[in-house]
Amino acid sequence: MSGLFKTVDLFSKFLSRIAEIVTLCLVASMIHEVVARYVFNAPTLWAFDISYMCTGTLFVLGAAWALHEDAHVRIDFLAQKMPLRLRSLIEGMVFVFLLTPIYGGLAWFGIRRAWRAFATDEVEMVSPWAPLVWPFYSLLALGLVALTLQLAVQGLRAFTLTGKDSFQLKV
Repeated sequence: MSGLFKTVDLFSKFLSRIAEIVTLCLVASMIHEVVARYVFNAPTLWAFDISYMCTGTLFVLGAAWALHEDAHVRIDFLAQKMPLRLRSLIEGMVFVFLLTPIYGGLAWFGIRRAWRAFATDEVEMVSPWAPLVWPFYSLLALGLVALTLQLAVQGLRAFTLTGKDSFQLKV
């Protein structure tokens, strides 16, 4: 089981590195747009599309690694008063039996949506640039798959804890 956990963790980390590259693309495209618009009075057609696509994908691609690193916002004022084993049990149940199926469904929908966009050469209809949307949808689906897997792994980790605080566990 530990091999599976490490594989999912590495996949999440890999996608977080892709999110870092996407962030650099976002920054570069916004700098280019500002210079083109305000210095050369020649705005681009593509800057808005690149900005929302990069922003959406960088958050979704980084979500699984953020979960692994316990970087998501957590309101745990009640959980702090519970015994560690009970907290781990609740976290495991919520992650495995509630969140994993929900995000699995979202991932499945994302995969189907990306495939349909690829098969039909769908383009962004409200944009004058009209880029193909399947790369954007595919990255969103990939991020949702990674988040689903990481939720399952973190939930299983919580079930297997023996006295360690699941909120502080780092692998």
